[in-house]
Amino acid sequence: MNPPHVAERVFQRSPSSALSPLHKGIGLLEHGLSLDDVPKLGWNLLKEDLSLPAAVISAEKLDHNLKWMQAFASAYGVKLAPHGKTTMAPRLFQRQIDAGAWGITLATAHQSRVAYEHGIRRVLMANQLVGKQNMTGIAQMLEDADFEFFCLIDSAENANQLGTFFRERGLRLNVLVELGVEGGRTGVRNREQLESVLEALSHWSKTLVLSGLEIYEGVLNDERAIRSYLHQALDTARELVRGGRFQRNPVILSGAGSSWYDVVADLFSNADAGAPTEILLRPGCYLTHDVGAYRSAQERILAENPVTQQMQPALAPALQIWAYVQSIPERERAIIGMGKRDVAFDAGLPTPALHYRPGWSEPLAPPADWKLTRIMDQHAFLQIDSSDDLHVGDMISFDISHPCLTFDKWRYLSIVDNSYRVIDMVETFF
Repeated sequence: MNPPHVAERVFQRSPSSALSPLHKGIGLLEHGLSLDDVPKLGWNLLKEDLSLPAAVISAEKLDHNLKWMQAFASAYGVKLAPHGKTTMAPRLFQRQIDAGAWGITLATAHQSRVAYEHGIRRVLMANQLVGKQNMTGIAQMLEDADFEFFCLIDSAENANQLGTFFRERGLRLNVLVELGVEGGRTGVRNREQLESVLEALSHWSKTLVLSGLEIYEGVLNDERAIRSYLHQALDTARELVRGGRFQRNPVILSGAGSSWYDVVADLFSNADAGAPTEILLRPGCYLTHDVGAYRSAQERILAENPVTQQMQPALAPALQIWAYVQSIPERERAIIGMGKRDVAFDAGLPTPALHYRPGWSEPLAPPADWKLTRIMDQHAFLQIDSSDDLHVGDMISFDISHPCLTFDKWRYLSIVDNSYRVIDMVETFF
């Protein structure tokens, strides 16, 4: 249990989430209802009980993706620390933990606080911890002895800042050295930088606990370069093991975004680092998947990885945006009531998936030549054929590319069963 004084003194806890029709994607309801009341409402998407546009998650596909990735990790003997920044939905964090995840990966101190406030007790912040307020927030959470936290470090300067701050508060901070690549993001680039970081960590060894190494291979696009990067990380891990540098047993080795997790799992799990290791994969987008970049990555993985070839069916796109046909001002163009405020467009425009007219028995597959050609703040341009049976008020669902930026646009997302009955709802905290 959390020490009550920590929760009361550190955080302003919010009451149970109260649903309101003031938030998009919500149907009309009485004020004061909570997320737990949603299954009792009897809402059904196809009966127009939700205000469109609405972000909708398939319960069946969500459950499949959750189990699929956990089975993949188990097959390699590695662990999942799924990246929570994708959804920032604590209810989904908890599903991942309940399915067997080691913990939740996050990117910022704020995100880590959201996870902590919703009961997550092991967080890997795959980023450097910099700045007074960010350090203060983490320090306050670390007053809870049940909370385990790790962050990255790639400079002596940051080590000295962290060491000074946390020593003054009598706290210890778990850190992973991040290994980077030229032209990439954060992470030490060369031997000189690594030695500088290690020297600083030795000075602060009673405060900063060197727990392992971290890499992010997603900054590279070539598999050969990625494998070279992973081998360099393993060589560094062996060197630090021989030098007695690590203060945690087992040593953490962490990598893998949503595109190359198969390569990381295969190489790390089959390597001897010279000491017991805990290998953590950090994919996040697998939970709802997509029909863009991550589907392409999945196709590569299925073609090359023998483990995934035995795990059919593969990941499925679980997140869709439903919207109305708002206008058909031209014979070959329909305007959809959905725009940049509702769906990601940075990695490809949404793809029409289903067509439904209120009163039909079920949604139908749309013509194959329907496609979005342009998207504005609140409108999308759908190219159609002049003979297509499409009316104002029809409902169209769209598969998406890049779930991170779609989740970011919604405070509430409905979870529906195969009959499109709303059986749950998740709240996001971006």
